[in-house]
Amino acid sequence: MELIFIFGPPAVGKMAVGMALEKKTDLKLFHNHMSIEFVQPFFNYSTETGMKLVEEFRRRIFEEVAVSDLKGLIYTFVWDLSDPLDKEYVDSICELFRLRGARISFVELFTGLETRLERNKTELRLLHKTSKRNLEWSQENLLKTEQLYKMNSDEKFYYPNIFLKIDNSNLSPDEVANKIINHFNF
Repeated sequence: MELIFIFGPPAVGKMAVGMALEKKTDLKLFHNHMSIEFVQPFFNYSTETGMKLVEEFRRRIFEEVAVSDLKGLIYTFVWDLSDPLDKEYVDSICELFRLRGARISFVELFTGLETRLERNKTELRLLHKTSKRNLEWSQENLLKTEQLYKMNSDEKFYYPNIFLKIDNSNLSPDEVANKIINHFNF
């Protein structure tokens, strides 16, 4: 069993890379918006109820995948590296999979803000993330998130032995997926 975390700021390309990686491996992709978009018609994700439901759905998916016969899971999300609660959340997911003998890997994607603002409008992103189709709101949210959270690591990362940081500014999702496969020997 494999568990791959792909994290980075909004519109860095996590889902696109996850999709490419899913095609090249037998791992299933669970991008963070799969749960957000499911809840969104009922409760806005920014509300307490919306966040609670999203987290509960995610948790149940993790629990079931961890005990399944699946080869593994690719999970994409925005991680505020300065928030101890986000680290606790990641550690709790890791623990579910570690108890089943899973190998855990972390991939951090980064690129400049201008590139992300352009990627925020791509057809693939808008197809799979309906809540991002209001481009004015989505751009404002991206810029606000940029100011509020630390979404890329500095020189140090919590798990250096199982970590790969990739500048995907000029790489296709397939090229990034190949780097991940080669680095972790998938």
